[in-house]
Amino acid sequence: MSNSAAAAVLTTADLPEAIRAVRALLDIADIGQGEVDFEAVIRSPGVLAQVRHVLPDLKWWASAGKEYGSSEADDNPADCLPIQVFDWGRPLDLAEPFIAALGEDAGAVRWDLDAWPAVPEAGLKAISQKYAYLTLTVNSRDLYQDDPSQDHTIHVHAQDRDGDQISRVHWLASQVGGQFTGRVESAYL
Repeated sequence: MSNSAAAAVLTTADLPEAIRAVRALLDIADIGQGEVDFEAVIRSPGVLAQVRHVLPDLKWWASAGKEYGSSEADDNPADCLPIQVFDWGRPLDLAEPFIAALGEDAGAVRWDLDAWPAVPEAGLKAISQKYAYLTLTVNSRDLYQDDPSQDHTIHVHAQDRDGDQISRVHWLASQVGGQFTGRVESAYL
């Protein structure tokens, strides 16, 4: 498993604003072969029902540990709440329905992009798929739902071969009216 640096570029209490910013960043990115990964902590039966409507074959395990229930064991997730969701490699068009299904529960959607393209006028070279990601955390400020909040944060992953991402992060933040806060988390890929 490798790591990527995820830089927070926009935090807002307005989920539609966060989704608009994600769409703007996706318009910049190369997403031809893109996919999305979902992580969440689901606490309520209502949210669980909504998420399972979007992802009927949801991959999950009990927050207390796999021995207390998991999709692998074909357990009923409603009997195991709260549960951890780790469901990766899904089609892009499931991202927004998953976000809507989360309600008040915390989660994250990571878009695995083909690339961040070159931006010659900003002096930015293309960044390959290996380091081109975009994450929206919903009802949480961190990637792993350890810091629940009433707002939502967009993180960009934009490391190039030389490890320099700061110029790209600032440029991407400026495209959506955000600002790099200096907060960077290590993301497991």
